Formats: sequence, C-alpha cells, structure tokens
Amino acid sequence: MTAADLPQAPAGRGLRGALSDWFWRNPGLTLFLMLLPPLLWLGIIYLGSLFALLLQSFYSIDEYSGLINREFTLKTYAELFKPANLDIILRTVAMAALVTVGSAVVAFPIAWFAARHAKGRWKAVFYLGVMLPLWSSYLVKVYAWKLILAREGILNWIFAKLHLTWLVEAWLSLPIVGGNSLSVSHTGTFLVFLYVWLPYMILPIQASLERVPGNLVEAAADLGATPRQTFWNVLFPLALPGVLAGSIFTFSLTMGDYIIPQIVGTSRRFIGQAVYAHQGTAGNIPLAAAFTVAPILIMGVYLWFAKRKGAFDAL
Repeated sequence: MTAADLPQAPAGRGLRGALSDWFWRNPGLTLFLMLLPPLLWLGIIYLGSLFALLLQSFYSIDEYSGLINREFTLKTYAELFKPANLDIILRTVAMAALVTVGSAVVAFPIAWFAARHAKGRWKAVFYLGVMLPLWSSYLVKVYAWKLILAREGILNWIFAKLHLTWLVEAWLSLPIVGGNSLSVSHTGTFLVFLYVWLPYMILPIQASLERVPGNLVEAAADLGATPRQTFWNVLFPLALPGVLAGSIFTFSLTMGDYIIPQIVGTSRRFIGQAVYAHQGTAGNIPLAAAFTVAPILIMGVYLWFAKRKGAFDAL
C-alpha cells in the first residue's frame, strides 16, 4: 500500500490540516524536527560551553600584564602539578572517595530494610523519608548543619550531657580531620556531604537489592553459610551495580561542590572553590578551566569502570 492508496484529507481543512497531513506522511522528518530543538540546546549550549572551557584551558595568563595570552600552550596544565594545586585535587578526590564509601555503608542497611521488610504503607513512608530532605532548600540544609556542628550547637550539647566532651576535643585535636570546632573541620564537611548526598546512594542500592531473589539468601543459609558469608558472597556482589550507580552521584557531586566546603569546613580549598576563586577574584580563567577539566577526566575513568561493572543497569 502506498501513500496514494490511503484515505485523503477532506477538502477545506485549511493550512493546519495540510500541515498535519504532511507531518503524518513524513514521520522521519517529523521526528527530526521534534528532536532538533533539544539537540541544538545540547550541541550549542552544553557541548559548546564545554569545548569553550576546554579551549580556555590551553591558554595562559601573562605574568606581567595579567591578561590572557591566547596562544596554545600546556603551561596552565603544568600549573596543576604545583604542590598547592595538586594538594587541592588530591584533597577533593579523597573527600569524594570517603563520602562515597561512607554513603554506601550507611545506605546499605537502610536500602536492605526497604527492599526486604518494608511493605505497603511502610514502603511509602520509606520513600517519603528518603526524598523529603531533597525537597528542602540546599542552602537551608547546609546552614542548618553549620548550626548543629557549631561549638554552641546541639551536637556538642548532647556530648556535654553525656559527659563525652573530651571525646570531641580529642577528635578535633587530630591533624587533618580536626579544627576549632566540627563546623570548621574536614569532619564537619564530610558529615554534611554524607547527609546531603545520601538519598542518591540509598535509592539505587534499594532498587538493586529488590532484584535479588529471596531464595538465594535462604539457599545460602541452608548450605551452612554464616550471615557474613552470605553478605559478601551473595548479597554484595549482586548489589554492587547499585552501589556503583549510587557512587556515580555521590562521587561526582562531591567533587564539583563548592558551597558546602565554603560554609562548613576549613580554609583548605577544594576544586570547586579553586574554580570559583580563579575565575572570579583572581581572574585566571585558564587555570580555572584547567581545574574543571581535572574532575571531568577523573569522572570519565570512573564511569568507564562503573559501566564495566554494570552500574548503569541499576540507574
């Protein structure tokens, strides 16, 4: 059957009817016109800005005039390997890794309870409890945690009531993780990151655990496996794609965030703060662009590894 054999549109339908018939007879072109606006947005606005950023990273700053020297060079990338800049990158990657591991440890039992024990109304309560923090303002949550972790905050008050203030002081006296108070320490930064990104780890793990047949756990117990052996040999390997899927969010969001370390943390910078400072007050846009390329490369390698482990199947 050809287009000529199909019923024709009645006469007098006007321009709208003619256009409707034309789109109906050309489905491929119709699909192309529908996809053209989002493709233009993706190609020009998103990818175009990334390529412009990449191009800026190959420029350099003239040390005398402070102007951008628009000649191709790797000098700016070489600056990333200076001790101060390399320390920023390593500190950010270490924090992202710790937040990811911490989120997985906290999220796994919560996700297990939701996948295996929460039924009906309780499952709805679980989803509400996990999603509710995401509905509140990001800044409100961060500033609320700053008040909680402050020396006069509720957390220190609880430790004082339990006569455990000495424990907090001993922890704050430690190098790297300590500080004047929890609100101006890497420990506080870690806790806030953990709280903010935790839902992004819980949901993929919960979805992954729901796919694990319950009879596998029963079979492991029948074969004499201990709970620890069942976890490491049955549950964890099958839930690993969900863990990796959640880690994509927690790792990448931690690496790119600059607000949490700015509000809760020490004066030691993270990549996001370095980018903000160099493109703003310092005016060193090439170095800021080079700093942004670093997490892109790190995440590219991480996504390749996560895909090989089946993480995208759990998203």
